[in-house]
Amino acid sequence: MAFASFLIPCFVIGTDIAFSCQNTDDFVGASSPGDIVIGGLFAVHSEMLHPEEYPIKPVIQNCAGFEIQIFLQTLAMIHAIETINNSTLLSGVTLGYEIYDTCAEVTKAMASALRFLAKFNSSKDVVEFKCNYSDYVPRIKAVTGASYSEVSMAVSRLLALQLIPQVSPASSAEILSDKIRFPSFFRTIPSDFHQTRAMAHLICESGWNWIGVIATDDDNGRFALESFGVQAMANNVCIAFKEMLPAYLSDNTFQTKVDHAIEKIVKETRVNVIVVFMRQFHVLKLFKKAVERNVNKIWIASDNWSAAVKISTIPNIRQLGTIVGFGFKSGDISTFQDFLRNLHEKPTDNNKFLHEYIMLLSVCAHLEYHDFQMCISNQSQDDLLQNVENKHQIWRDGFLNANIEPGFIHSTILAVYAIAHAIKGQCKDRNCKDPSAFTPWELLEELKKVTVIDDDKEIKFDSNGDMSTSYDVLLWKEIDGHVEITTMAEYDPEKGDFIFEDEEKKKEFLDLKKVQSTCSQHCRPGQMKKVTESPHTCCYECVYCPENHYSNQTDMDYCYRCNNKTYWAPANSTTCYRKTIHFLAWTDWFAIFLLLLSAFGVVLVLSISVIFTRNLNTPVVKASGGLTVCYIILFSHFLIFLSTVFFVDEPTEFKCKTRQALFGISFALCISCILIKSLKILLAFSFDPKLQNFLKCLYKPVPTVVTCTGIQVIICTFWLIFRTPFVKQNFSIPRAIILECNEGSIVAFGIMLGYIAALAFICFIFAFKGRKLPENYNEAKFITFGMLIYFIAWIVFIPVYATTFGKYLPAVEIIVVLISNYGILCCTFLPKCYIIIYKQETNTKSAFLKTIYTYSSKSAGSVAVSQISLDSKSSSSRATISDSCKSEKNSVNGNCHFQVPGQRLIKGEVLPKNTARTVARKRLSSI
Repeated sequence: MAFASFLIPCFVIGTDIAFSCQNTDDFVGASSPGDIVIGGLFAVHSEMLHPEEYPIKPVIQNCAGFEIQIFLQTLAMIHAIETINNSTLLSGVTLGYEIYDTCAEVTKAMASALRFLAKFNSSKDVVEFKCNYSDYVPRIKAVTGASYSEVSMAVSRLLALQLIPQVSPASSAEILSDKIRFPSFFRTIPSDFHQTRAMAHLICESGWNWIGVIATDDDNGRFALESFGVQAMANNVCIAFKEMLPAYLSDNTFQTKVDHAIEKIVKETRVNVIVVFMRQFHVLKLFKKAVERNVNKIWIASDNWSAAVKISTIPNIRQLGTIVGFGFKSGDISTFQDFLRNLHEKPTDNNKFLHEYIMLLSVCAHLEYHDFQMCISNQSQDDLLQNVENKHQIWRDGFLNANIEPGFIHSTILAVYAIAHAIKGQCKDRNCKDPSAFTPWELLEELKKVTVIDDDKEIKFDSNGDMSTSYDVLLWKEIDGHVEITTMAEYDPEKGDFIFEDEEKKKEFLDLKKVQSTCSQHCRPGQMKKVTESPHTCCYECVYCPENHYSNQTDMDYCYRCNNKTYWAPANSTTCYRKTIHFLAWTDWFAIFLLLLSAFGVVLVLSISVIFTRNLNTPVVKASGGLTVCYIILFSHFLIFLSTVFFVDEPTEFKCKTRQALFGISFALCISCILIKSLKILLAFSFDPKLQNFLKCLYKPVPTVVTCTGIQVIICTFWLIFRTPFVKQNFSIPRAIILECNEGSIVAFGIMLGYIAALAFICFIFAFKGRKLPENYNEAKFITFGMLIYFIAWIVFIPVYATTFGKYLPAVEIIVVLISNYGILCCTFLPKCYIIIYKQETNTKSAFLKTIYTYSSKSAGSVAVSQISLDSKSSSSRATISDSCKSEKNSVNGNCHFQVPGQRLIKGEVLPKNTARTVARKRLSSI
C-alpha cells in the first residue's frame, strides 16, 4: 500500500532556555519506558505566551501559570501506573507513559496528539498516512486526558483516525457523549448533562428562579451554558443575564470583560445566585475583582473549580457570600497521599513538571500560603529560569496534599485502571511484551466491556463512553477563620436527587433557601402567576385564582380547576370544597307551609265527603249529580293534594315519574266530571230543541269521563316510556348542587298541561252558557269562576316557572297546583256546603220547586211574544210539545211535568197545567 509520511516539527525558541523545545524528546513533560506506553495530556500550565497579538510564525511558545491541581493529576497518573506495575494485574507486563503539557491550548495539544500517532520505533517520529490503520502500531496504545473539554474535542477527532482510546478524567462536555463524532472517547466522570441537571435541581429546590451565568467563551463554556439553559428551562429557572469571558488570559479584552461582568452582577440587585462555568484561573481573576467591589452572592461552582484550594484561600473570600459547588465523587486516595509525602525523594530527570515545581518552591519559598500559591501560578517558564539562579532547593511539606482536589485525583486513577483492565483483557492469550501484540482499535473494543471495582462497587462505561459516578455537593464554609471545602450532600444522577449523611448537612442545605433570588415575589397558595410583558416567564404578577379554581403550592403557573362539578372554590382558594346539595326538604319552612296547605286541603275534602254523605237525600246533593259523581270529584281533588307530597324532599326516580303523572291524570279526571255536570245543568234548563238534541248526544257521563281521563293516561304513559323524567343535578348555583327533576320532555309536559287546559276551556264554555240558571240550583257560575281561577293560576305559572331556578322551583308548581285545586274545590262544593249547613230551609223539595217555578216564571215573562209569526215549523214544534205534554209519560193527573234529562230535580213535583202551558207558549213565541 502506498503511503506518505511527515515529521513532527520541534521549533527552537532559544538555546539558553532549559524549557525550550530543541528535539521531540524535549516536548515530553514526563515519561517512563514500558512494554505498553500510555499517553497523557494535561494542562499543567494555564496559558501559552504570545509575544504578538496573533501568531506570525508556526512556533510553539512557552507557557505560564503553573497549575498545582493539574500537576497533581499528572502525579496521580504516574502513581497509578507505578502501582499497577508493582501489582500482579498485568502479570509481568509493564506500563510506560508519556505525559505532555497542553497549556490549555488546542494547538499545543494537537502537536502532542500528533506525536501519539507516530509509528512505533520510528526514530524520526514519522506519522504514516494510510487508508486502513487496522495493522498500524503507533507509539502509544491509549491516552489519558485532556484536562478541558475544548482540548479533548480536538484531540479526540485526531485520535479517532486510528481509533486510539482516549479516557479523560476531567472533560465533561455533553457533546463528547456523541459516539458518531467521538468514537474513541471515554471518560471516568459523568457528562455535563448530569451536572447541569443537578445545578438546576439545586436552584429549583432552593426556590431561586432568577439567576446569572458566567462562562468562558470556548467550546466547553458554550456547551455547558447551552446544557444548563435547557435544564434551567425545564425547572422553571430563568437566566437574567449571561456573561462570556475570553478563553485565554492573554486576550487584551479579558480584564475589560471581567469588569463588565462584575458591573452587571452589581446592577442586577434581584439576582443573588450566580452560576460559574469557568476554569480556575478565570475564576481567580473574577473573584479578586468581586472582592474589591464587595459583591455578596451565592455562587454555584462547576466541577472545574468547585474544590480549588487556590481559590478558597483568596484573601477576604468570605465577603463573596456562599459558594456551593459540584465535584466528582472521590474514593480512597490515601496511597496517593503517601506517594506525595515521598515525592521529594523521586528523581526529576524524566519529570520536567516535578523539576519545575521544585524550582518554584525555591523561588516562592519566602511567601505566605496564598501568596506562595499565586507566586507559583504567576511564574512563566522564562522568568523561572532567571529567578532560580543562586536559590537553594527546598521542599514544602504538606503543600501538595493541601491542594488535592479528590474528585479529579480519583477519576485520573480510575482512568488509568480502566485502560489497564482493558490491556489485561487483550493480554490473556497474547505476548504483550511485544508492543505489536494488539492494536489500539482492539483495545478500544475491550475497553467498552471493562468493569472496574471502586469502593466495592462495579462500575463500567455506558453506551456513551461515560461512567455514571455521582457528584459531591460541596459547601465552602468558614471554620476557625479559614474557608474549608466540605461535602454537604451527594447527588445521584440516576435518581436525580440529593442524599444527605445527617440532619446537620440537610440543615445546611435548607439554610440556602433563606436567600431570595427571584424576579418577582413568590405567589402564595391561592394565587397564580400572570406573565407580564417581560420575555422571561419568571417575571410575573401574582393574581388570585378565580372561582372554582385553586392553587395549593407557591409560584404555580396556573390554578387547578376543581375536579368535577360537585366541588367549588371561592376566589383566592387553596383547596376545593364539596358543594352543598340543595333540594326542597321536609324541614324547609316554605315546604312545611305548602304541605300544611295540602294537608288542610285533604281535611277539607274529607269534611265535604262527610257532609255530603250525611245529607245524601237532600235536593242539593241530588242536584250536584249524586253521591257517586261527588265522590269521584272529591277523590280526584284528594289525589291532586297528595301529588304535592312528591314535589318535596330529595328527588328520586320514582318521585319524578309519579308526581306529574299523578297530578295530570287526577286533574283530568276532576275536570272531566265537572264537564259532565256542566252539560247536565245546561241540558236541564235549556228549552231550545236544537241545543237540547245536541246536548243529549254529548251527554254520555261514563263514556265521556273514561274517554277524557283515558286520553290523559295515554299521554302520560307515552311520556313515561319514551321521555321519562329523571333526577338531574343543577350546577347553575356556584356553591351548591340543586337536585331537581328533569321533566324529560318539555313537549310532553306541555301536552299534558295543554290537554287539561283544553278540557277546562270546554268546561268553562258550557258553564258560562248556564250561568243564569236558578241560584240555588245553578253550579254553572261557580264552575265558571273556578275555571277562571285555574286559567289565571296556570297562565301566571308559565313565565314564573320558566324564570325560576333553585331548590324552590318545585314550590312554584306546588303553589299553582294548590291554587287551581283549591279554586275548583271551593267553587264546586263550598256553596252547597253553605246551603246544607246554614240554609237548611232552602234545602227542601218545596223550596227547591219554588225556586224552579220562579225561574220559569221569569223566563216565561222575558220571552217576547210580539211580531212573531208562527210558520209550519213553529206549529210543528208547538204540536210536538203539546203532544208530549198530553202523553202519559209527561202527564200525571192532568198536570204537565218538566222532566230534566239525566236528573230528577222535580220528581213527583208537578206544575199546574195552566202555568206549564203558559210557559211553553211563551218559549215557543221566542223561537
